[in-house]
Amino acid sequence: MTRIQEMALGKLGIKELNAMQQAAVEHCRNNDSMVLLSPTGTGKTVAFLLPLLERLKLSCEKVQAIVVLPSRELARQVFEVWRAMATPFHAVAFYGGRPLEQEMASLGGAMPSLVIGTPGRLLDHLNRNSFAVDSCSLLIIDEFDKCLEMGFQDEMQQLVEKLSNARSRFLLSATDAPEIPDFATADVEKLDFRAGGEQPVVRTSFYTITTTPEKRLENLFSLLCSFGGEPAIVFCNFRETVEEVYKYLSKLSVNCVAYHGALEQKQRELSLFRFKCGNSNILVSTDLAARGLDIKDVKHVVHYQRALTAETFTHRNGRTARWDADGAVYLFSFENKPLPEFAPDDLNEYILPKRNVLPPNPEWTILYVGKGKRDKISRGDLAGFFMKKGGLRSDELGTILVFDNYSYVAVKLNRMRAVIKAVEGEKIKGVKTIVQPLRMR
Repeated sequence: MTRIQEMALGKLGIKELNAMQQAAVEHCRNNDSMVLLSPTGTGKTVAFLLPLLERLKLSCEKVQAIVVLPSRELARQVFEVWRAMATPFHAVAFYGGRPLEQEMASLGGAMPSLVIGTPGRLLDHLNRNSFAVDSCSLLIIDEFDKCLEMGFQDEMQQLVEKLSNARSRFLLSATDAPEIPDFATADVEKLDFRAGGEQPVVRTSFYTITTTPEKRLENLFSLLCSFGGEPAIVFCNFRETVEEVYKYLSKLSVNCVAYHGALEQKQRELSLFRFKCGNSNILVSTDLAARGLDIKDVKHVVHYQRALTAETFTHRNGRTARWDADGAVYLFSFENKPLPEFAPDDLNEYILPKRNVLPPNPEWTILYVGKGKRDKISRGDLAGFFMKKGGLRSDELGTILVFDNYSYVAVKLNRMRAVIKAVEGEKIKGVKTIVQPLRMR
């Protein structure tokens, strides 16, 4: 392993690669292309970013590799992992929800070594010649089964045709595609870690909850109360159902957030941030949250509505029991209606509590800061500001997310008022800014 790779792993806090990651690094060292299948939560992002570090050259000042993902959330997440690795190679992320011209301007004069993005937005940039691709030799398609579905195929085919020099391909997913189109084929033996002795141990318990349509919401409330505040994702099939569940739980004073494709991008980002930082312990979502999102410590996955396919079932369940953690999955079922064939056999019936006790309020709240990337503000700047000027200890300062024009900072709820008072009138990098409690939905 190279020095850069060792340092990158250290920045991520990873002391040792698992069997799948080791196999991926070794395979990529001896082969131009790779198809990797591995369960969700086993570290596939590291499995393709780490070998990438052996391919990039500091002497090249052009784009050398492109990573394609099916959603903006996944693109942003991979970009954040890359940034956390603190490598000497510059990367940019391109995805919808913000002006294309703004992304073009962000390139400036220096070309990145790595471009991360969604199929449509990447194709827009290539059609506008935002950056040269003559030195791009590697194309990585994460969640390739989703990227190569019919809805993406035309865009993906055009994208691949424009990347004619990217003859090396890394394709990764938790589930296989029925058929990989010829234009995307990585003609190598698949590394399949979904079954067999080398599959990482996943500690997931499965339960069923038998109910009726009339009592399903009531039973969901009882189930969530029984978790005692442990993080949970509730999956629904439709946006309308997400909103119905969200409003029902909110009226009962359950601290939850909604997440689906019809929400504005800013609201989606806030919902995810609130869940990730511990400001809310329940995420009610469509299958938009089923793929790839690396949210730590999700203890419970609830199928409020049953998954429509075995692949979706797999990806939903992969949000819990990630790496070496334990987790539990709950399937709502109706009397006299069999569970789908892909559900595990001999599910235990979960016994709901006779008396509901509301989960405790989260310990974290979120502050809005009126400065962001355009003001040359980084997460390190904000952390230093709130610890030095706000008097916070490291364990009282949580997740920080920096956007172009503003930032979110998680702090312990019991310290919020004192912090706001302490930083009033203070400057971040010589500039005054607004610091106030974030308005929740």
